[in-house]
Amino acid sequence: MHLSTMGWDDFFETQKKVLKKVNGRLARVTGLQKNHVRIHDGEEEVVVKARGRIVRGHGSNTLFPVPGDFVIEKEGVVTRVFARKNQLVRGAAGRRGKLDAAPKAKQVIASNIDTVFIVCGLDRDYNLRRIERYLTLIYNSNMTPVVILNKADLHEDLAPFRTEVEAIAVGVPVHLISSLDGEGVDALAPYISEGKTVCLMGSSGAGKSSLVNAIVGEEIRIVGEVSDFDGKGMHTTTTRDMIFLNSGGMIIDNPGIREISLSDEEGGVDDTFPDITELADACRFNDCTHQHEPGCNVMAAVERGDLPADRLINYLKMRLELTFVSTRESKTADRIEKEQWRDVSKYLKDAKKRT
Repeated sequence: MHLSTMGWDDFFETQKKVLKKVNGRLARVTGLQKNHVRIHDGEEEVVVKARGRIVRGHGSNTLFPVPGDFVIEKEGVVTRVFARKNQLVRGAAGRRGKLDAAPKAKQVIASNIDTVFIVCGLDRDYNLRRIERYLTLIYNSNMTPVVILNKADLHEDLAPFRTEVEAIAVGVPVHLISSLDGEGVDALAPYISEGKTVCLMGSSGAGKSSLVNAIVGEEIRIVGEVSDFDGKGMHTTTTRDMIFLNSGGMIIDNPGIREISLSDEEGGVDDTFPDITELADACRFNDCTHQHEPGCNVMAAVERGDLPADRLINYLKMRLELTFVSTRESKTADRIEKEQWRDVSKYLKDAKKRT
């Protein structure tokens, strides 16, 4: 392999030219093991460490490497992480719905992604509201989603599932596949052609590992059983790994996500709910909350049956969640600025006393 077939392009080449001299070797991050990083330079994959200041977040260029990053490595240590085209970010696990959550708690899942596959099983995992949250998360990260409805072999009539998902994932490609017998898997090939990187997202038991095996053509990922009681699967995938395909493309497989906490960007909600955004343009008030105001076109659409009530509820929940996170970050930024000026004021007073 060559770096150009691993996703390296002009975006990263421009950064390299600014450095003038690359003190080490270029590589792409393929996985993490605590503070150890697996990288591939096109010829071999090795495990190295991240530079101390990167781990501690001190100084400039302190991005901690995640799968998909391009880095410079020297003598077994990652010394630089190149700026990212994009990064898939979610709120830190355990923070959703907690008012005392740390305002800047985020988790970068992967970076430099061309397409994100939202993998949803057509069993008890099937949940339209969860798909909406995944879409918002992906749009907030400036990435392109594709919905993969797995386990199509469980149903004879698949048309209703496609219709329902296409109604909420406006303009997003929807593929019905079966990892078990390979039905529909070939249609995913264009997304994972040479140099392209796909990241998988979905809950445990959705069939992400089975999908990887079906694409590769052999069992390279462990597949766990799904409980008959609650329809949930075990975390058979516990690490984020980049898998190289014969097509020249790459897949980043992720552990199952049971809590989809959103980050601080609000634009993704409008991208996920363009129908509500369009309806809102005809509301009587520009600042309509779509809950109790007279002349609300969105609520009228719900009453007419043109807009599902649970879709509106999910929209309002996510807007509230993102607004809260954004407000917390603003308050934190204001607090930091006040503390900085307080320190400056103290320094000036002390300096005046000395003179």
